Amino acid sequence: MPTTDTDPRYGDPDAPATPWPAARERLADAELYWLSTVRPDGRPHVTPLLAVWHDGAAHICTGQDERKARNLAENPNVVLTTGNDSLRGGLDVVAEGRAQRVTDPGALAELARAWEAKYGPDWHFDVVDGGFTNPHGVALVFRIEPVTAFGFGKDPYSQTRWRF
Repeated sequence: MPTTDTDPRYGDPDAPATPWPAARERLADAELYWLSTVRPDGRPHVTPLLAVWHDGAAHICTGQDERKARNLAENPNVVLTTGNDSLRGGLDVVAEGRAQRVTDPGALAELARAWEAKYGPDWHFDVVDGGFTNPHGVALVFRIEPVTAFGFGKDPYSQTRWRF
């Protein structure tokens, strides 16, 4: 389990820390995520995408020629965010980590099954050498294991930090 602390400056001083299992559940159950990467010139790049939580980490996939894949080739440090757009209620989670490429055929097969189980048959992937294939070409798969994560509760307002 990660080390957990709160910062009362950013919420109700009496708000309890959000337990890591609640944040992990939010990361696992979300349908949409935002991935922040860094372009080679240092500018940020943010894009919405799908992800699955498997074996203690988030997993994303991206076309091998897409901007995020090119950014990850230069700098694997990322931020993965999910939550909702309401002011009151819910939990937003921000996970910082490093994207590591997944190339093992067995792991890729497990992840392909996880994508389809979560998102349905429209998100069926076949495993090819080093990634997924679909009608648009080859997608690279990356594992993002959190190093630090933040939970922003909105009823009551709170900020929890987890360090792994």
